[in-house]
Amino acid sequence: MNLRASKPCAILSGMAGLLNMMRKAMETSGQSRYRISKETGIAESVLSRFANGKAVLTVETAERLADHLGLEIVLRPKRGRGTRKGG
Repeated sequence: MNLRASKPCAILSGMAGLLNMMRKAMETSGQSRYRISKETGIAESVLSRFANGKAVLTVETAERLADHLGLEIVLRPKRGRGTRKGG
């Protein structure tokens, strides 16, 4: 999994890394939670709990927030791994 932005990509080692990077992007965006809420349709209370590490986001909400912050969430197969048996 990696997260692409207008800046160089960061390769993350799991969902926790993705969410932490999104929290950091919110903090450094210079936008208030109120503004992000109004522009994305994500409830300000959800953004507050997420920013404080008290909640995670649904995939849909994470995608909307990432888009607003100029980020792209990309899933790709792990390197050096074959496909799983039975799946």
